Amino acid sequence: MLHEVNGVALWVDTFGEPSDPPVLLIGLSWPDEFCARLTGRYVVRYDLRDTGRSTYVDPDAPTYDLRDLVADAAGLLDGPAHVVGLGVGGFVAQLLALDHEVASLTLVSTRAVAPGPINADLEDHDATVMGQLFGRAAPDWTDRDSVVDYMTGSARLLAGSEGFDEQDVRTWAGRVFDRSGKSAAAQRASHLGTTFAAIDCGPRWRERLPGITAKTLVIHGDEDPFFPHQNGEVLAAEIPNARLLTLAGIGQGLPRATWPTVVPALLSHTA
Repeated sequence: MLHEVNGVALWVDTFGEPSDPPVLLIGLSWPDEFCARLTGRYVVRYDLRDTGRSTYVDPDAPTYDLRDLVADAAGLLDGPAHVVGLGVGGFVAQLLALDHEVASLTLVSTRAVAPGPINADLEDHDATVMGQLFGRAAPDWTDRDSVVDYMTGSARLLAGSEGFDEQDVRTWAGRVFDRSGKSAAAQRASHLGTTFAAIDCGPRWRERLPGITAKTLVIHGDEDPFFPHQNGEVLAAEIPNARLLTLAGIGQGLPRATWPTVVPALLSHTA
């Protein structure tokens, strides 16, 4: 369903009963099966601006900034919710916890600084993997098979030694393609989150992390080449009383192999 918030229409999917504790999932990749496994929770998953079925204008030249995306997320909530941010969605989640009341915070495969130059003490993207990732020929973003093949190759590079499931990746990439606008720009934004590299993400928020009061769980793969594991360690160290859950052999994201560990951890954290 479409929800009108903060002057835009956001497409929202829900799982579970509205009377259960609410869990807001922020990010680009939340499979149906994963959401359904969070039993006893009212799971809210949504398409960010310029992705999926939400308000689409021009993801290559957005007129909004990161704080607008935070306001979008806040507008979906009737009260404090358990907030989970994955990848670039973790930027939104951190600011949501800093500037709004949340029931708890979970940060998955993310870091404390936005796209662009990072602090000297943080480990940047793995140069070898990034060269392989972005050195490939771009797909035909308007062709479903081409996009699915490309995203499958990307997932293989980012997955770590234990995290790659080709059938899952192909299925999910196809679903993202089908629910998104058919222009190249819409597909790039929906699959890659390219808008985050185009929007203004300032001012910095890392220095504010000690001000997060919500109970925080940091989940990070120890073979993540995109946001290396040290970034998760820093988040857990700089957010008061945060707990770090390290996923052995896992790269970026939460592939099916992690669910037997991650789902119980999330259910416990949001109890």
